[in-house]
Amino acid sequence: MKKLLFIDRDGTLIVEPPITEQVDSFEQIEFLPHVIQNLSFIRHKLDFDFIIVSNQDGLGTPANPLDRFNAINDLVKKIFRTEGVTFDEEYYDEHYKEDNHPNRKPGTGMLKKFIEGNGTEYDLANSFVIGDRKTDVELAKNLGCKAILLSDKEEDLSLKSSSVFVAKNWDEIAAYLFAGERTAEVTRTTKETDIHIKIDLDGSGKTDISTGLGFFDHMLEQIGKHSGMDLTIKVKGDLEVDEHHTIEDTGIALGECIAKALGNKRGIGRYGFCLPMDDCLCQVALDFGGRPWLVWDAKFYREKVGDMPTEMFLHFFKSFSDSAKINLNIKAEGENEHHKIEGIFKALARSLKMAINRDIHHFELPSSKGVL
Repeated sequence: MKKLLFIDRDGTLIVEPPITEQVDSFEQIEFLPHVIQNLSFIRHKLDFDFIIVSNQDGLGTPANPLDRFNAINDLVKKIFRTEGVTFDEEYYDEHYKEDNHPNRKPGTGMLKKFIEGNGTEYDLANSFVIGDRKTDVELAKNLGCKAILLSDKEEDLSLKSSSVFVAKNWDEIAAYLFAGERTAEVTRTTKETDIHIKIDLDGSGKTDISTGLGFFDHMLEQIGKHSGMDLTIKVKGDLEVDEHHTIEDTGIALGECIAKALGNKRGIGRYGFCLPMDDCLCQVALDFGGRPWLVWDAKFYREKVGDMPTEMFLHFFKSFSDSAKINLNIKAEGENEHHKIEGIFKALARSLKMAINRDIHHFELPSSKGVL
């Protein structure tokens, strides 16, 4: 069965003019960044038919003459063809929104053959609608497809779900279609702690942290913010005893969750390193090589920073490195204890950002051994 990419045109393949929302001349043709090279990659690496589905208000009327539209559209397609990108079918609806016509997206009137052929000729469950509007997400739902929403708007990120992927650009779309999402959830429950962690390695740095320890929350937020991963950590620990189990078990669960999200590690940078913070220099070098080891060269002289015992800093990173199966080398020097540990967490985050970065165009294990 054929898998399909139903692709919007204006705002998705080419830039949509902000006022008229209509490309009226050759001079207005502007391709979205990296759209051509990424569609070429998808065309050659994956097995999808490409289908344009676009609302074109008033097409065939004096407001949007058909000959002008065809001339512009033919040039757009000709440029795509220079990189081996062809479109298998095209559907353009001429109705206005107020017409409420079933052919206009998110209606499926133009696409009935795909619905009727679902399960025999077409595999809609593993097909996608790609577009820049919520109507494209609605079209996917109406077709029984998944949706890829091309948007960098903060309010659109809330639409992300198991059936909707929100991408900021075409690089993210190609990576998602080729290698999938890098998300994971881990729940760890013992007699001492109850922990739930959720990670999206390719997120936007959003965090939702609650461990019962304010300073620990602040440090964990640095990991999400400065690595770019979305990070949710919810911990209920036996703080009436002390902080030890909460901090240790969070490190274990966080490391496990990152390792799970990385999956087969193909295409990752693998390594990362360093960061100054005011009076402090903090260096965190790491390697996702599968061999856990911690080197710790950081001295703290206060008993606590905030509500977090300084003796637990080493213990957290040891638990984290063991669980994530990474080689972690940490060194910090400076006078201010707060700056020193915050610098370490930020340096860890920046190192993670480098190491988890994925290049789908070099989708190999970063190892001469052939295994990580």
